[in-house]
Amino acid sequence: MTYTAFDRTLVLIPARMASTRLPGKPLADIAGLPMIVQVAKRAEEANVGRIVVAVDHQDVFDVVKAAGFEVVMTREDHQSGSDRIFEALTKADPDGKVEFVINVQGDLPTVDADAVRASLKPLLDSPQTDIATLTVEITEEHEKTNPNVVKIVGSPLSDTRLKALYFTRATAPYGNGPLYHHIGLYAYRRTALEKFVALGPSVLEKRESLEQLRALEAGMRIDAEIVASVPLGVDTPADLEKARAILSSRGL
Repeated sequence: MTYTAFDRTLVLIPARMASTRLPGKPLADIAGLPMIVQVAKRAEEANVGRIVVAVDHQDVFDVVKAAGFEVVMTREDHQSGSDRIFEALTKADPDGKVEFVINVQGDLPTVDADAVRASLKPLLDSPQTDIATLTVEITEEHEKTNPNVVKIVGSPLSDTRLKALYFTRATAPYGNGPLYHHIGLYAYRRTALEKFVALGPSVLEKRESLEQLRALEAGMRIDAEIVASVPLGVDTPADLEKARAILSSRGL
């Protein structure tokens, strides 16, 4: 990545304190650090740009600041992570110098630095791409029919990239060939993020409960970089124990 791209890239990490399945999730201890700090460290390892954590609770603000990372306070009532990162963007970069925004969810403490870097590649390679994301080929049979495993239906652009045509909880596309699991880590052009949050929820977005369909229905282009593995999202106490084991095995 060129210095110019680094200088114009902002990594935003949204963290909500409220969680029904894992209360106080951002502050959960993983290998001696709060989870949100571990996520910020993974983003730091990626070395793609400035890092800002977007929080909605003073306790989370304080621990992130104490760990040495930049942090901004956002409203508690945002309906989605994209709304939260847009508010954070306007606060962290009011002069509009940032061109690329990477949204790393605050519950991905084991995400690989390579995956964060990969999310930006489609935007750097193609000026026609509005939003970039990640995907991985499904290898487990049970995941092909699991509605919690979101599939991306895409047209191959290369051996490592798809142009997204649709996202679905159903098993798709039909017939022989690989199926791809969508990973919810996004990189936006600033202009695309501005357009996206200004749009109201779309018909297919509400039907599938998949926010990214709003962009496709509005004619925006989403490209997906194919990566090797799915980062562990921490949503439950069992996920938390897995994350602790993974980072302990890495010596972190």
